[in-house]
Amino acid sequence: MGSFAPEEVIMESTEATKGIEQAATDTQQSVENSQPNSPMFQAVGVIVGEVTFSEDRATIAIGSKKYPLLYISSKKKGYEGLKKEIETSGISNQRLIVYPKFTHFPRKEQPPHVAFQLVGFDKKRKGEAISEQLFDMEFKLCGLWQFIPVCKTPCISVFRNFSEQRLDYIKQAEPAKKVKFMKSSHLPLIWRDAPVPPFRFNPKAEKEEQGRPVFVQIKAKFLPHRDVFGFDSLLAIPEEKAPKFLKASKEEKATALSQKRDKRDSDTTAAASATNQLSPKPKPKPNKRTQ
Repeated sequence: MGSFAPEEVIMESTEATKGIEQAATDTQQSVENSQPNSPMFQAVGVIVGEVTFSEDRATIAIGSKKYPLLYISSKKKGYEGLKKEIETSGISNQRLIVYPKFTHFPRKEQPPHVAFQLVGFDKKRKGEAISEQLFDMEFKLCGLWQFIPVCKTPCISVFRNFSEQRLDYIKQAEPAKKVKFMKSSHLPLIWRDAPVPPFRFNPKAEKEEQGRPVFVQIKAKFLPHRDVFGFDSLLAIPEEKAPKFLKASKEEKATALSQKRDKRDSDTTAAASATNQLSPKPKPKPNKRTQ
C-alpha cells in the first residue's frame, strides 16, 4: 500500500487545473464531516514572508528565497483579497495559510521545485482554525513515511483522501484528468530518531517480504535554506494501517502519458502542416527554348 516501484517517476504539476482542483475542493468538506475524529491525509501550514504581485503572478520571499504563490479557482477570492489587503495597508509582509507544492524530477541530484498554494491569509492569528493551531513556518503533515525513487531524502507522501463523491468523479473522468486528480504530494522530511524507519522499496525482495510504509501525523517546520521540512513533534502514534486513499495505477498513468504524447505529436503535425500551407510557393522557372 502506497509503495513505489522503481519505474514509477512522480511528477507534480505546479499549475492548478480548474475542473480537477474544484472537484477536490468541493468534496473535501464532505470527507472531513464524515470522518471528524478519524485520521486523514493532509499537508497544510503557515508561512510568513514578503508577498509580491506581478501581472497575474505572485511570489512570497522567505529569507533569501522566493517561491511561487499559486491559487485554485475556488480560492481566487482569497487571492484577490490578499492583493487588495496589501494595496490598502501597504504591508507586504503577510502570514499565509498554504498547501506545500513540491515538483520532483527524475534525477535524484536535481532538487525539487517548491511552491505554495494559497488557502487564506491571516490577520493577528485569527479566522482560520489551522492558523490558530500552528506557529509561523509550521506545518501539519499526515501521510505515509517512505522513500520515493526520485528523492534522496525520505518523504511524507500525501494522497487524496477517499470519498464516494471522488470515486464517482474519477470513474467518469478522462485518463489524464483522472491521473492528475489522484496525484500525490511527496514532502521531503528530515526526521532524526524517528520511532519507525521510512519504508524503502526493495526490488530484490518478494512482495510478501516488502512490508509497507506507516501512516504518521506530525508537526514539522519548513526549512527554506534546504527546501525540506524538519520534524518538530508527533501528533499521534504512527499507524500501520493508513486511511483509505485514491491512487492512480501504473496502467492509468501509462494510458494518460500515451494520450499526452499522441496529442503532442498531433499538435506538432498540425502546426507543421499550417506552416507549410502559409509558406509562399516557389515561382515556376521560365521555359528555356532553344533558338
